Amino acid sequence: MRIITCLILLFSATLSTAQTDPKLYDIIDAVSAERLEQDVTTLAGFGTRHTLSDTVSNTRGIGAARRWIKSEFNNISNDCGGCLDVFYQKDLVKKGENNRIVKDVWVVNVAAVQKGTKYPNRYIIMSGDIDSRVSSPTDYTSDSPGANDNATGMAGAIEAARVLSKYKFESSIVYLGLSGEEQGLFGGKGFANYAKENGWEIIGVLNNDMIGNIKGVDGVVSNVDFRIFSEPVPPTETERQRNRRRFYGGEVDGISRQLARYVYKTTKTYMPEMNPMLIYRLDRFGRGGHHRPFNDAGFAGIRIMEAHENYTQQHQDIRMEDGIEYGDKLKFVNFDYAKKLTAVNAITMARLASAPPPPEDVAIGGIVEPSAKFKWKKVDGAVGYKIYWRDTTSPTWDHSRYVGDVSEYTLEGIVIDNYFFGIASVGEDGHESVVVFPSGIFRN
Repeated sequence: MRIITCLILLFSATLSTAQTDPKLYDIIDAVSAERLEQDVTTLAGFGTRHTLSDTVSNTRGIGAARRWIKSEFNNISNDCGGCLDVFYQKDLVKKGENNRIVKDVWVVNVAAVQKGTKYPNRYIIMSGDIDSRVSSPTDYTSDSPGANDNATGMAGAIEAARVLSKYKFESSIVYLGLSGEEQGLFGGKGFANYAKENGWEIIGVLNNDMIGNIKGVDGVVSNVDFRIFSEPVPPTETERQRNRRRFYGGEVDGISRQLARYVYKTTKTYMPEMNPMLIYRLDRFGRGGHHRPFNDAGFAGIRIMEAHENYTQQHQDIRMEDGIEYGDKLKFVNFDYAKKLTAVNAITMARLASAPPPPEDVAIGGIVEPSAKFKWKKVDGAVGYKIYWRDTTSPTWDHSRYVGDVSEYTLEGIVIDNYFFGIASVGEDGHESVVVFPSGIFRN
């Protein structure tokens, strides 16, 4: 019996330190550029998807678009035996809320929830935007195909649902179409409030906004570069937390930054041909995206998007001017690239939804000692834990040690002053939680 027990423990440890899961390669291969092209073509074909556009027509406007999205999610659910809970979530936004809301409008989001088998109240969300716009944010009648911005993100969420719905995961996954982005991020605000009101534990939000362009307005062409935007610390942190950061660090280690690093590591492990770029900023300079309302509500959220934007093809009236073709047209979308970024999302969600919850009450010690000490509270589903550390100037977790099924550990010879540290939970199949930066300090 003792020999069997030892073998089981050895096998669990081997699984826990495994570097890759073959299933994730299958997920990458299953994402289809052809299906993405079909979906983006359909979305662009609604003429305009402006938030204030027609909601009655079956062929034009945001109403037709969201009904089609919901029907696609329903079809996917039918194919997996009803594995998705598909529904609308909506809020009424009154005229004058800002200068882009020129009439009362229902901002309607479309959600498809794939419930987890073990942690059904833990959610990882992949979102894309339903709405589009031309040069004037209040022009809701002109043609606005929005092929790249943001039919690609919406199509990516639908395609991820097709692929991941064939599997079961311990945590829940949400495939989400958000409206009202161009009018002031209203869809994200509404759904973040919905999640809070229903007591959701959100692991993270992967907001996909423009994932189909490879030719930048600066002349750079790349089908492997993409950006991951993340804010450094939550806007909901307390004054006490801000004061602690001054002495103990953590100014670049908030929950959204850890989520961004998780996407980075997942990509470098399973799709090494890609070049994920960690951008230490909430969003592009002075601009916004639909992850921000989730950040405002205290949830981890990041923006995944192309690295090289072409401003002649976003927020533009369709026209030819000085020899330049303006407008967000289907012809400018690279669907093989959109496939890659959709796969990045899919494998990230698969890993997160397969991992145990992160360790709780993570504390660090070792002040004026030649070692770094850690304590944490064990969590259900973890077979072990991994300590990460990095140079204080490094953007990524560069060193790690799997320490087994323990609740405290000492890294001998590692001076606490010279590194930043974090701890992740590890499941039986080797999938890890997001790294948790220590929030407590202790002295022996």
